[in-house]
Parts: sequence; structure tokens; C-alpha cells
Amino acid sequence: MKDMTTVDLFAIGNALIDQEFKVSDDFLIQQNLQKGTMQLTDGETQANLYNNLKETQVYKGQASGGSAANTTVAFSALGSKAFYACRVGNDELGRIYLKGLNEAGILTAEQSVSEGVTGTCMVLVSPDSERTMQTYLGITAELSEAQIDFQPLKTAKWLYIEGYLSTSDTARQAVKQAREIAKAHGVKIALTLSDPAMVQYARQGLDELLDDGVDLLLCNYHEALMYTETDSIEAAMAKLQLKSKYTVITLSAEGALISDSEQTLKVPGRKVTAVDANGAGDAFAGAFLYALNAGFSLKLAAELSILISSEVVSQFGPRLSVENYAKLLNNFQKECA
Repeated sequence: MKDMTTVDLFAIGNALIDQEFKVSDDFLIQQNLQKGTMQLTDGETQANLYNNLKETQVYKGQASGGSAANTTVAFSALGSKAFYACRVGNDELGRIYLKGLNEAGILTAEQSVSEGVTGTCMVLVSPDSERTMQTYLGITAELSEAQIDFQPLKTAKWLYIEGYLSTSDTARQAVKQAREIAKAHGVKIALTLSDPAMVQYARQGLDELLDDGVDLLLCNYHEALMYTETDSIEAAMAKLQLKSKYTVITLSAEGALISDSEQTLKVPGRKVTAVDANGAGDAFAGAFLYALNAGFSLKLAAELSILISSEVVSQFGPRLSVENYAKLLNNFQKECA
């Protein structure tokens, strides 16, 4: 990648190919999977689950995923420039993964490819649209600064970090370096807590990613309550505000609670028929970052993010078509005019 290129967003995250299935609640219980969370596993265990899923549940297709990548696609498709730092294997899935990002207009680096197996995620969608995930990270578990071209970060507006990186020692080290570069060049920092399982099992890693605070912190209400060890959203928000300039707690169908140093807003959700919650929080984050970067008010930023994420929820798969993001933004701006 040429040093000349300037991006608005520099994101670091896992690179995963999703395999999506519609499953029964009984199946989740049989497989000992905790509903609504992500569980890490090894290749053999995941292969067994995949075979079981193929035989007994409904296959919905393959999609490029990874939380921060979904966020970056939304950000880029809405009209801003983005770079994605990740690690894929030198295999067919790795090529599919990077090609998908590039076709969505996102810049990547050749050094993202290394010998090994590209990570895969079984996304199990239950009848209530909740997503449960079992992930074999493959080579992305060893994402390190060696795979990251930090040059575009120096002129970016935002650095975006996914909380799933909290489980990897090498990834946390890479994030530490990214944070230092961001601070040295006046780049704002955003972090998502990603998943209740990260708060539960990788708390120390999340604390390390959060370090001395961020400009934007995103989480859902489960993660907010667990991370702050409080029993109300208001109390959780008060604690999270100490760590971040802007704080967003998504409330599923109820909308979102958004705060900055001056105000806290409750923005209502949109009524849609929920089909698949996979990628909804990622889409919200991408739209919110885009809106903040474009100078939207907090309220409008939240409303756009709710619109985009609710559209993701009403279909299968973690992303909309690239054209669809722009169409939704265009309609939104017309309504606001």
C-alpha cells in the first residue's frame, strides 16, 4: 500500500469466514453452547460441530465476517475511506476474505497473508434471532504487529479496536503499538467490548485494550452491566463515562443510550422483524463512526446507526450489500432535510 493514501478509519480485528445456520434452542443446549455469546474452540471440535450442523440444522450460507471488519464495511460503504489490519492464511478462504474487503472499497496490506489456516466461525441463529458463535481463530489468533502496516494509521481520523482481540497476547501487543501511534498523531481511538464472553473470560485483556481510556466506547447492555459490575444501565453509563469521551450502550430493539461529557440521550429503536442478530452491533458501530466523522449530531448519529443495524437484523448475514448502505444513508438524509 502506498504511503500517500489517507484513510478516515484504521481498524484492527480478527478475520473470520462465517458459516451461518438456523438452529433450534435444543441444539444449543445439546452442544453446550451459551446462547448469545462467542466461544473459542479448536479446529477438530469445530469440524465436528459443522458436520453435525450440516446433518441436522438449516444451512444459510457463507459470509466474510469478523466483528471489526463488518464495522469497517459499513463505515466504508456509507462513503468514507477505511483500512483493515488483520491476518489470514495463504488459502482459498483467506483470498476470498481479502477480495471481499477490497471489493467493498477497503484497503488491506499484502503482509496480512501468512502461512496457516484462515479462521472460521459457526454462527448459530436461534428462532428468537439471537446469534451464538463458535469460533476457530486459525492464524488470526496469532495476529501481531508483523502483519500490520501502521503507515495509514498516522494520517487516519479514527483507530478502531475490537474487543475480541483481548484473548490474544500478540494482538494486544499490536493494539498497544497502534494506540501509541494514534496518540502521537492525534488520531481518535474507538473500542467495542464485542461480546459478553470477552467481559466474562478476558476481562484483563479488555482492560489492557482500554488502557487509559478512549474517545468512543461501544457495548451492548449485557456487556455494560457485566463490565461495570452494576445492576442498572444508568449506573453502568456513569462508570463507562469515566473511560470515554463518547459512550454508546445499545439496547437491542429498544434503541441506544448515547452519552458525551454534556448529555445522555435515549434514542428509540426501529420496529423490524428480527431474523438474525449477527453483525448488528458491528453495523451500528460502523454507522456511528461514519456519522461522528461526518459531523452529525449525537442524536442523528444514533438514529442513522439504529437504521443501518436494524436493516442488518432483518436479513441473514452480518453485512448488507455495499449499495444498500448508501441507499439507506441517502433516504435518511432526505428525511432529515
